[in-house]
Order: sequence, then structure tokens, then C-alpha cells
Amino acid sequence: MKKIILFSSILSAFILQSQTTCENGMAGSFPCDNYDLMSQIPLSTMNANGGSDSWGWTDTTTGKEYAIIGLDNGTAFIDISDPISPIYLGKLPSAVGSSSWRDVKVYQNHAYIVADFIFSGSHGMQVFDLTRLRNVTNAPETFTADNRYTGFSNAHNIVINEDSGFAYAVGTSRSGPFEGGPLFIDIRDPKNPVDAGGFLSTGGEAYSHDAQAVIYNGPDTDYTGREILIGSNEIEIVIADITDKANPVTISTIGYTDIGYVHQGWFTEDQRYFLLGDEADEANVGFNTRTIIFDFNDLDDPKFHMNYTGPTSATDHNGYVKGDKFYLSSYRAGLRVMDISDIANKNITEIGYFDSFPSSNSVSQNGAWSVYPYFDSGNIVISDIESGFLLVRESNTLSVNDFTQKTAFTLYPNPTQSGVTIEGINTSEIRKIEIFNVLGKKMQEITKFDNSNNLIINLEYDPGIYLLRINDVTKKLIIN
Repeated sequence: MKKIILFSSILSAFILQSQTTCENGMAGSFPCDNYDLMSQIPLSTMNANGGSDSWGWTDTTTGKEYAIIGLDNGTAFIDISDPISPIYLGKLPSAVGSSSWRDVKVYQNHAYIVADFIFSGSHGMQVFDLTRLRNVTNAPETFTADNRYTGFSNAHNIVINEDSGFAYAVGTSRSGPFEGGPLFIDIRDPKNPVDAGGFLSTGGEAYSHDAQAVIYNGPDTDYTGREILIGSNEIEIVIADITDKANPVTISTIGYTDIGYVHQGWFTEDQRYFLLGDEADEANVGFNTRTIIFDFNDLDDPKFHMNYTGPTSATDHNGYVKGDKFYLSSYRAGLRVMDISDIANKNITEIGYFDSFPSSNSVSQNGAWSVYPYFDSGNIVISDIESGFLLVRESNTLSVNDFTQKTAFTLYPNPTQSGVTIEGINTSEIRKIEIFNVLGKKMQEITKFDNSNNLIINLEYDPGIYLLRINDVTKKLIIN
């Protein structure tokens, strides 16, 4: 097993387990299958006692990626552009009090942060301009919010539809006019949120614990182009048309057997199937982790499609779809990754995991709270209640083309000890040359070249396998 211990002055003498491959079912102290540990930052570094939700932001100006981690006493911002040496940039303290439930989403380079179960005051929604992270020179910093929206007191989660420019606060006060249903907030002017009403379901339970809102482009053409909200409403799913904020309409509701607590769900990318997690069914009934899947081919008449049962008894929490994969934070069982490419035929298979809570996979609310799988780099954030921030990625992958691709240029000698010659490509055709290690860390970038058909690159790296990319084509390079 290859392990590198990283020392960072920015992290004030904390020693982090970093760049640890998954071998023989373990990545250092963490059980795993097909997912490697890139890096970890413990709660102590962030001066916190508990972790909660997470999200991510990619700065389109610089290309840098950032993790956003909910903490009991605030929100942490982490520069993960070097995934093996992440930089804890600092924290935005909680608006009031402390909470084990802090949730965050992103819109137009701004983070929107809510908290629940704060008994010492009204937290509202903090607004933070993420472009400020570009200018951090003395990390970690203590940040201030750019604005604070107080149109509600506390909320269990914040949902954002980036295509419409609206945020939806869910899990707010049950005594309000919408009885805990989603509150509509216009954030198209990102720093100046505006109250836009709310939704009271007419189908049954109004209180919405979580939700997803989309501009609909699924198979039910009756609703093409409409803004559709799918609410996880404790005892049922509620599907609503919220296009007209002044007149939202319940389309339909659906339940299922052995309901414990309808917690959170996510559409497949074709908006045909909806994958739901129930936060109490494993404990109440006693079966293994269950994901309930619905067929939303007809939004007016949704159908139960299948149950997927996982390999452990852990409670599931938040799940997200990216492409043909479903990424599930499964509390004590950590991150679980399922192949859903054949979901139509009721075939779902677990293809990997990274267990951030090694001591147990039993039913309990410890471990992985959430995951964020949407970075273009392929790096995946895990926010863990006890372990803080972890960054993982699928084994033997990079966000580059397959290094077995055949191209005109060649590398020699390969294997090599101290240098490599690139032959067969004119420097006028090269935009840049990059060298990565097998876990995704960029080791070198070259953008200036002499006019020549042959390039010689000196290499001063440890022995191992590396990937050399020219423009968008990558080949394997071995140093011995």
C-alpha cells in the first residue's frame, strides 16, 4: 500500500492522511472498493465539533475547484484545486447559535447557507460571494456574509434551481402560512434575495424535508419547460408545478410500503426515474439499506418501479445522480456508488464505496452526511459528521482521455529514469504539456517550447506510473 504523509504549514502542524490508494480493500484506515483517498481535513483543523452538508463550486475564471462544508459552528471553504494538498481557506461563522444541521447550495458564484434546530435565534439564509476566495492570502480566515436573508427563521435545507434563479427553503416553521412547505426566494440578483411566496401542498403532508426543482424536460410532454418541484414530505412524495410562483399547483403524490421518513431524492438525468432515500426505514423495519425508485413517466400518475437493497444495514441519507451513477451517502457505510445504467430493466449494481466510518456499518446517524460528485475533475467530496472533510476519486481515473489512446507522437525511453523525449509532433501544434501522477495530482505543466519536432523533458519524480498529456491526448509514462 502506497501512503504519503503530508505536512502543510497552512494546516498548522496537523498531519493528514493523503493520497492513499485503495488496495486489498483498504485505503489507509478506511475500507474501500475502487475509490482512493485523495486527502482529508479533520474537524479539529476547522475548529469544529461536527460536520454536516457539503456542496462544491468551480471558479470558471480560474478553473479552481472548492469544497464547501457545513459545520456545527459555521461553513468551511476548502481549495481543492490540488486534490492531494487541499487548503483550508477559512470559515463563515454561523449567523446565530450552533447547529448540527447546516446546508448549503450555490448559484452564480454565491453560496446560500441555512441551518436548522437553532434555539437561540433566527439564522435565516446567509449569502456569501465565493469569488472572494480568490483573494485569500492568509488562510485560514474568518469570513463575513455579504448579506443575510431573514424572510424565514430556520430551515432544514436550501434547494436551488440554477436554471430558474430561484431558491427554495424547505423544512421551515410548520406554523407559517405554508405549514413548512417550500418558501420561494428570487435570487436572480444573487446578493439581494427577494421573497416570492411559497407552496402549500394540497395532496396531504405539507411539511417538506427536502426537494429537487428542475426545468422539466422529461418524458411527460404535458409539462415540458415547466418548473417542477419534487418534495420529500415526510410521509409521501409531492410533485408540483411551481412555474407560476403566485399559483403553484400540486400535480400528484405517491407513497410506498414500509414508510419510515421520506427524506431526500434525485432525478435520473433523463428525468424518468426518481431515486428516494427513507431515513428511518432501515431502523424501523430491519432490512438493509433501501433506495426506493419511482417511474415518473407520467407526472400525473407516478408509479413505484423497484427497490434497490444495499449490502449493509446502514441508514441512507443524501443521494445524487451524475450520468449513469448514483452516489449515496450512507451514514456509517460511507459513500456508496451504484451503476444505474440499466435502471429501466430494474438492474442496479454497487460498483464501489469509500467507508468514512470504519468502525461499523450498522443503523445509526453517524458518518457520511453528504457527498458532492459534480466536479469535472472527478474528485468527490464526502462530508462526515465525525471525520470532517474527505476527498476521494474512482481508482485509476483522471479527468483526461484514456492513456491507451493511439496517437502520432511517441515517448522514449519509456520506462525512463531521468528524462523523456517526445517525438512526432510539431511544437506549433502543442498548447501545453501536463504530467500527472496516477491519483490526479498535476506534477508539471509546460506551455513554452522551442521550434522542434522533438521535445526533451527532464523528470525528477519518484519511481512510479505517471500520465503525460499533450493538449487532450494522454499516454502512460513509467519512471523506474
